Amino acid sequence: MNRTHLGGSLLAATACLLVGGSFTINATLGDYPYAGGQALRYGLACLLLLPLLGRGALAPLRRLAPRQWARLALLAATGMVGFNVAVLAAERTAEPAVPGVLVGCAPIVVAVAAPLLDGRRPTRAVLAGALLVAAGALTVQGWGRTDGAGLAYSAAALAGECAFALLAVPLVRPLGPKLLSTAVCGLAAVESCAIGLLHAGGEFVRLPDPGEAAALAWQAVAVTVVGFVFWYAGVARLGIERATLFSGLIPVSAALTAPLAGAGGYGPVQAAGSALVGAGVAVGAGLLERPALMKPWQSRAKSQPSRTTAGF
Repeated sequence: MNRTHLGGSLLAATACLLVGGSFTINATLGDYPYAGGQALRYGLACLLLLPLLGRGALAPLRRLAPRQWARLALLAATGMVGFNVAVLAAERTAEPAVPGVLVGCAPIVVAVAAPLLDGRRPTRAVLAGALLVAAGALTVQGWGRTDGAGLAYSAAALAGECAFALLAVPLVRPLGPKLLSTAVCGLAAVESCAIGLLHAGGEFVRLPDPGEAAALAWQAVAVTVVGFVFWYAGVARLGIERATLFSGLIPVSAALTAPLAGAGGYGPVQAAGSALVGAGVAVGAGLLERPALMKPWQSRAKSQPSRTTAGF
């Protein structure tokens, strides 16, 4: 593994660990209006990201074609706002493990869909790693009670997770991780406001209490600002298929932090599932590969990225 892949792996892993750790904190937002919370989270994240862009960094947005703006809006609507709506709706009639397990299948979907959309065959190592990651996620979380609606909304959450990965592929390269994160957060904030106004009028947002404010601040700063930038930077280095393998760390992180809030335990079963996730990531992301010695003309050929990576 070279330094680029190692750095990308660390970035993607950190992003997913932050997301998983936020599940424990999210329990404090159960009584806060959903749309208002999402609007505050993404709006604050956008404002925090803007100073990090630097002078003239917004220029690439003016060069985007209408279809690219449509992709950005769809990414925010499905992979961010829609994903969170689906998870919330699923947990009304299903135990949290159900959407968690289905979302844990995202590496399998992306391992197949990403290369097919790029005109390639799925990579055996990545697909094998994705299967191990999904099995590990199922082992960590288990399976809970549900009904048809809970299962349907859980499947919608899986679709949103896959959209968050796949729709971003052609946007990472022209915008970069910071600008892409800023743009989708701004759009997600606007979309959340629109949903809130349509559903509850001016009451869709209220002043949060101290616990809710702390949870929203964590979501905005750690999960969104740091997590999104790290995630897209990892995607740029690894490619979407390998980067998505690290989403298996989300349930592992959630299981590790749950005992801190008295929301569960971490025992031998969760440890075994975590080991499966780790094995899947190592196999699929090429963490166990040794850099091959290449002749000069081979080195130049190997340096050309695939179409999927070049689209970033």
